[in-house]
Amino acid sequence: MGHVYCAPPPPEAPEPPATPTRTGTMPYDVVNATTDTTEPSRESLDEYFTRMTELVASRSTCTRRKVGAVLVVNKHIISTGYNGAPRGVTHCTPETCIRARLKIPSGTRQELCIGCHAEQNAIAQAASIGTPTEGATLYCTHKPCVYCAKLIINAGIKDVIYHDGYGGEENDLVDKVFSEAGISVRRI
Repeated sequence: MGHVYCAPPPPEAPEPPATPTRTGTMPYDVVNATTDTTEPSRESLDEYFTRMTELVASRSTCTRRKVGAVLVVNKHIISTGYNGAPRGVTHCTPETCIRARLKIPSGTRQELCIGCHAEQNAIAQAASIGTPTEGATLYCTHKPCVYCAKLIINAGIKDVIYHDGYGGEENDLVDKVFSEAGISVRRI
């Protein structure tokens, strides 16, 4: 008779990792988040896409604030955007920024800026490649301004999830406009 090969026994399974916690670059800490998932060791999709907004924001060319946006449909990213000068326009520097030179406070006189907002760029990017935004969710590092809120509504985006907010009267107007349009807005 021939020799019969017997495979060695499989190695013992390693112990599962300790309860995951994340203390990355985001200004919040996530421990066993369960929104949008049934697996307690995974972060929720909302947290996942919100973290991606930080990565997108790292590409920003604005000298005053880094903002990132991610557009998602059916759990898939369809577009991203960050704030900065439009295509083909020279980026600002601390010396050339009109807003810095004129000492314009954040959230005011937005017409005196050559930059496009992250939300605007995410929507424009989707449009430039023919990707519909109807029914999408917009994740953003910051709460959209009133100009972006109007664009978000007209783009058919149904949900806005953001991390950092702004104060002031414009914030109240943004809430009013989103509410009247039936847009779900959440801060995480």
